[in-house]
Amino acid sequence: MRHVREILRLSLDCGLSTRVAGERVGVGSTTVRDTLRRFSRSGLTWPVQPEMTDSDLESRLYGVPGVKPGRRKLPEPDWAVVARELKRKHVTLQILWEEYYAANPDGYRYSRWCDLFRRWEGRLPLVMRQSHAGGEKLFVDYAGDTVPVVVDRRTGETRDAHLFVAVLGGSSLSFACATWTEQFADWAEAHNAAFAFFGGVPQLLVPDNAKVAVIKACHFDPMINRSYTDMARHYGTAVLPARPRRPKDKAKVEACVRIVERWVLGRLRNCIFYSLAELNTAITECLADLNERRVLRQFGRTRRQLFEEIDAPNLKPLPAEPWVHAQWKRCRVGLDYHVAVEQHHYSVPHRYARREVEARYTARTVEIFLGGERIAVHMRGSGNGRHTTVPEHMPSSHRRYLDWTPAKIQEEAGRIGPMLSLLIERIIEDRPHPEQGYRSCLGIIGLGKRFGAERLEAAALRALEIGARNYPSVKSILEKGLDKVPVSKAPEREPILHDNIRGSQYYH
Repeated sequence: MRHVREILRLSLDCGLSTRVAGERVGVGSTTVRDTLRRFSRSGLTWPVQPEMTDSDLESRLYGVPGVKPGRRKLPEPDWAVVARELKRKHVTLQILWEEYYAANPDGYRYSRWCDLFRRWEGRLPLVMRQSHAGGEKLFVDYAGDTVPVVVDRRTGETRDAHLFVAVLGGSSLSFACATWTEQFADWAEAHNAAFAFFGGVPQLLVPDNAKVAVIKACHFDPMINRSYTDMARHYGTAVLPARPRRPKDKAKVEACVRIVERWVLGRLRNCIFYSLAELNTAITECLADLNERRVLRQFGRTRRQLFEEIDAPNLKPLPAEPWVHAQWKRCRVGLDYHVAVEQHHYSVPHRYARREVEARYTARTVEIFLGGERIAVHMRGSGNGRHTTVPEHMPSSHRRYLDWTPAKIQEEAGRIGPMLSLLIERIIEDRPHPEQGYRSCLGIIGLGKRFGAERLEAAALRALEIGARNYPSVKSILEKGLDKVPVSKAPEREPILHDNIRGSQYYH
């Protein structure tokens, strides 16, 4: 407040000099003279009207604060559009100002225009202060949190899936998918999926210094993984890892990881997944909502709209075939005509048992070669120590045994006779698990080829009478001809009567 009313009172009512009046109010004499000059030009008379406030009096003498007389408001561009246009290739502030000035000849000059843009840009989040041209960089990383996936419905056994995240620098279009591990095979497969999602290839890939991407981290000259370099060469891009211990170099993907974890994992926290494909389907649905329906406030566009305007025109086209990372391993076929690859067993035709073969495996497939000829191919298993078996690879006898079930065995025995069917039923019931009696039942049924159905039916009757419940007993009955001898009944004994014997009535 300039104390206008007090200066006028001391000068006009009390007749004090400008120096003395200034000392009383606490301002210089020059200020007092300027106030008196303005009052004389304003057309007001002293004393002023009582209803005039100090603010009204000051505005009559000095005008509205912050507005110079005769100053007009210049047209100001939409700075969000300017920021969006700057992401286009070869676009600069000078070009955008020239377009603005051509449309607004009375607008801001270049220096003031740039100053206003920088002031507006300073209100954006820190991560947006990095300038990324359209189609220039793709930032990639793995999220810290994992997702449990049920791999065995019977036991409820789960395995953690890792979340791969990729984001384009220009539009922030985000991609995520789940992989079993963070090893290079899954890392490369996730890159293939990301390139297919974006429909093109950026100029640079920006990972962190994980061993899967960088063999030896260095501030000046990092040593890139050879396979990762081969993949980049296949797609016509290059790898530019972030500096060691400088996460802000890839702040775009660091922020995207947090967004994906909240947007995807937060929504799927109560869901149960039984396969990696099922989990990736749910992730795709969540990302569609993030990319296509959520509007970025600072740009007034969705990520998908920004991608179509900024990144898509500047991406390199995809090659005809995706890059495939394959590993080779020499191994020997076991007696069960299976080979072990990465803790999973895959079948080959049984005639190649005990042979030394070569396995070529990728993230999705496993191929078995013998002498340069492919003898088997499988979808890649999850490395849980289990077996993947193709029925055509099995011997006929093994296929026949594989097809046996308790009902089928019972049906086969019923064709021979009711006694054999009853014996088979008792053998299966006596075992803790039905499959434990399969071999014994099949062996007994097979004795019919050697001894005939009639003798086998009689042997089954004798086995039921003596309580025999296994293959060796039935075979012995047939070999010794006991099926032709009737079972002798033991003579009935008279009950023993004695004073020391309580009898069954004692317990009633």
